[in-house]
Amino acid sequence: MRFTLSRRTLFAIGATGLMVAAGVAIGFIRSERRQNESIARAMTGGDPARAPALIRRYGCAGCHTIPGIPGGDGKVGASLADLRSRVYIAGVAANAPDNLIRWIVSPQALSPRTAMPATGITEAEARDVAAYLYAQ
Repeated sequence: MRFTLSRRTLFAIGATGLMVAAGVAIGFIRSERRQNESIARAMTGGDPARAPALIRRYGCAGCHTIPGIPGGDGKVGASLADLRSRVYIAGVAANAPDNLIRWIVSPQALSPRTAMPATGITEAEARDVAAYLYAQ
């Protein structure tokens, strides 16, 4: 969500009012993020907080652009931004938590000719990564 105010409005509000408005906006964003993480945990059984380390360990960001991951700007695979709003995973499976977890663990099981490698990630770790991707 983006907030824009005119210069006249900013001047009228003053510094104190602007700080209050910024605080409200930040609170709203944090609340929305917590809600998204809670939903993602329930969907996947994973913990999105553990995912950044896993994403780095398994090299996901080397191929994919992944929001919130430093250096997550790979261009080989599809961007993983807004994954939860997509209809399909990799164009081959309905976007559902179980399918995403299976895809992360063993992409060739869903698409034998995919360029995505089997990384050796466990199902439990894939649940954490899936939770992170759905929480974004």
